[in-house]
This record gives sequence, C-alpha cells and structure tokens, in this order.
Amino acid sequence: MTANPAAKPDTKQFLLSSPTSCAPPRPQPEDPVRVPPLVVAAVLAIGLSIYVGAQYGTKFGVLLVLGLGLGVALFHSRFGFTSAWRQLIAVGNGTGLRAHTLLIGTATTLIALIAASGSFLFDSELSVQASPIGLPLFAGAALFAIGMQLGGACASGTLFAVGAGQSTIFLTLFGFIAGSVFYTWAYPLFTGWPEVPGLVLSEHVGWFGSWTITIAALLLIVVLTRVVQARRNPPPVAPPPSAQGLARIYRGSWPLLTGAVVLGVLAAAVFLVSGSIWGVTFAFALWGAKLLELVGVDVHGWEFWQQAKNAQALDSSIFENGTSLTNIGIMIGAALAAAAAGAWKFRAEIPWKTALAAVLGGILMGIGARLAGGCNIGAYLGGISTGNVYGWLWGVAALGGTWVGLKLRPLFGLGNPKPTDSIC
Repeated sequence: MTANPAAKPDTKQFLLSSPTSCAPPRPQPEDPVRVPPLVVAAVLAIGLSIYVGAQYGTKFGVLLVLGLGLGVALFHSRFGFTSAWRQLIAVGNGTGLRAHTLLIGTATTLIALIAASGSFLFDSELSVQASPIGLPLFAGAALFAIGMQLGGACASGTLFAVGAGQSTIFLTLFGFIAGSVFYTWAYPLFTGWPEVPGLVLSEHVGWFGSWTITIAALLLIVVLTRVVQARRNPPPVAPPPSAQGLARIYRGSWPLLTGAVVLGVLAAAVFLVSGSIWGVTFAFALWGAKLLELVGVDVHGWEFWQQAKNAQALDSSIFENGTSLTNIGIMIGAALAAAAAGAWKFRAEIPWKTALAAVLGGILMGIGARLAGGCNIGAYLGGISTGNVYGWLWGVAALGGTWVGLKLRPLFGLGNPKPTDSIC
C-alpha cells in the first residue's frame, strides 16, 4: 500500500504524539538499545522459565515460553484490537479487522487439525465447551469494548504495553484487576440473567465443517471491509518500517499481517500444549484475589471462588495457572522486544483526564470480560477459532460498544481517528 503524497504527515512526530496512534511508539533506527531493562527482562525470561519448568513441570514452562513469544510478536507487530475497531467505526478503515481475519483464520486452521487428530502434548485433553448466549454476553462484550476505547488497550494490548514500559497502561492494568475483583465479589448480582444454551459448530458438523463455515465467514468480512474502505478518501496510509533487512526482526516494526500469522500459530500452540484456548482475563481476577489474601481478606467465602475450578486455581500457585503464565510471559517478552528495539521508556507524566480514562476503562474491561466469559482473546479469538458461536456474537456486541466508546473519548481529552491517520 502506498502513501498518499497529498496528505503525508511527519511520520516520526505523528507516531510519537498522536492521541490516536498505537501505544507504545514505534522504535526509530537511531534509538539505542535500552540495556538495563533488556538485562532485567532477559534474566527474568531465562530464570523464570527454568524455575517454572523444574518446579511445576515442563508443560507450565512451555506455556511461559509461548507467552514470551506472544509478547515479542505483539510488540513488534503492534497488533491492535482496540485500534482496529476504532479505525473501522470512526473512518471505515478495515485494515486492522482484515488482520484479525488472518489471525483467526490461521488459528482456526491449526486448531481444527489439532482437535480433529486429538494429538495434544503433555497428556492434555480437549477443553472446548459451548458458552451460553444471553444478556451477560452482550452486556459484557459492550462494556469491555467501551473500556478498551477509554483505557487505550485491549486485554493482550494491556499486557504488552505494560511490558514495554507504557506508564498510562499500568493504570489500565490496575483498573482491569480492580474491575475483575469487583465482579468476583459481586458475583451473585450477575447470576440469573437470561441466557440460552450456546452452540459449538464441531459438535454438529465436525471439525472440518466448522473450519469451512468459519473460513467462509472470515472471507466475507474481508470482502465487506474492502467495499467499505474503498469509499475512503484519501486512502489509509501505512507507516514505513522503522528498520530494514534482518534488523527489522528484532529492531523494527513487523508487517501487520506477519504479526497476525505469528500470533495465530502461537495461539494454536497454546491449544496444543494445554488443550484449551489462549485466555487472558481470568488471571486478573486470580491475581487480585491473591493480593487481597496477602493483606488478610478472606476471598474463599465469596461465591465465585467457591466454584470448584475457581477454588482450585485460588488454592494453587499462579505458576500452575496457564493463563497467568502466558500473561507473565507476554509482559516479559514485550519488555525484551521493546528494550532491544530501543523503545522501552517509562514516562511518569500523565494528564489527569488520561489517567482517569485509563483506570475507568480498565475497570469496565475487568467487569465486562468476566460478565461475558472472556475478552478479545478468550471470547473473540478463542471462541471463533474453535467454532463457538458466542465468539461471533461477542464481536458484534463489541463493535456496538466501540461506537459508544468513541463518543466518550473526547470527554477525557482523547482523540479519534481521522481519514488521513496512519494505520497501526
């Protein structure tokens, strides 16, 4: 895709300062390697991987390593769910959503092959269940999407931005954990909402049939977004790569579609190792509960943590929780990538409106993710790639929430995309 010469901004300044550009900023060729964070991240990555593998088993060590890979890929490709939906709703730019289809299509294909063969590693078993469809799903997905637009990142985006030293997103993560904990505390208030049984395509048409239907639907989205985007004037502008040749692998930005394929492969690898989809947000509720326990709060009496699966996670180490391990890996992997690229930098000055939006957005995402039973990773990517119909419905509700979020962003001094903006 070529730039429009009639509307060519100062690329470096735009990427560093624009309120609608992706965070963290893309590295520039002259940026030096950030040695202190690189050393700390490398020590953590190697030491923790060895410790977890030796203490808790190879399976958990591998999940941590996969998280490291996810963090590196998320950082270098700046793969955005928040920005993709914002660009689509605000100016009809479907570039990001088409990258979603490649990510989901890659994961769908590999997951179907793995599930159909039944070949999982470490004696893991297939864990794909139909998620109920109803008010919690739609309300939760919409709340989550509003929170994304205020907080500036989705679930996976929060993790990799925190790893890359983005100070504002630390506040988003704090709110995310707080909202998740609030949900677990107020869990009885969120039960009994109207729902109907969900549908997993493979249970009715087999894994090949599920794959065929999903890929066909993804191709339709590609066509529709191209039709919508063709009406844009001027066309979207892709930022130039910040490094060339082999150095681009570890110093510069990856093509968005390359990131989509790598992330799809890694998501399928998580499925191969664990038997279940890549998730993010349950860990935030778990981390918050364990932090409360440290200060003397008895969360075991809460109804949410009395459920068998949740109680088991609470009583176990976070290093035995696959979601926690991939989350930790993402943050460390992103820190490694950002430091090596010269882009790791913690900024302490945050406008109060931006800080407020970050915390509020995180809280809404925490509540919304638990209410809907997942986020942009666990529900949207994981649901669609395993033929779970609720994943598609989550995406539709999230688009509606994105529209609301765009209306709210100016109240916090946050900008919205313009037709001449670059694509992250």
